[in-house]
Amino acid sequence: MSPLIRRIREEDIAAFYETFAIVVRERKYLAFFDPPPFDQAAAYVRDIIAKGYPHLIAVADSHVAGWCDITPPGRDVTAHVGVLGIALHPDWRGQGLGERLMREALAAGDAFGYLRIELGVFAHNTRAQALYHKLGFVEEGILRRRIRFGDDFHDEILMARFKA
Repeated sequence: MSPLIRRIREEDIAAFYETFAIVVRERKYLAFFDPPPFDQAAAYVRDIIAKGYPHLIAVADSHVAGWCDITPPGRDVTAHVGVLGIALHPDWRGQGLGERLMREALAAGDAFGYLRIELGVFAHNTRAQALYHKLGFVEEGILRRRIRFGDDFHDEILMARFKA
């Protein structure tokens, strides 16, 4: 069954958090040591919902298979910029869901009024980088040894896409 992609709602927060925590604990795709407390994550999602920022989830059998959100960096002079975050539950990777999520999120970001959408990706995540290039993102730089998990350092590649 192909997951349904739609905007996140209040009743999705617990299922979203469950998937988010799984991906965070992998320490391969998201720059977190551990997931934040549930209440903090729930407040973040409620704020996104209240402000109408694009935050799409892929739902399969009441589980969140993945998500893609685009939020502003938080300063008035960068209100035209959206920062994209995306992750998929391990069971849903390699099936085209990430591309579906991103295409719909980018369309929502364009409709929201973002003129620039940017992201950071671990240098070892070459599959994600290929997808980002396919969807119009260009590499803008590399932050060497930006992320550290214990004794392991990871470079972060900065990418951006501009509204046509």
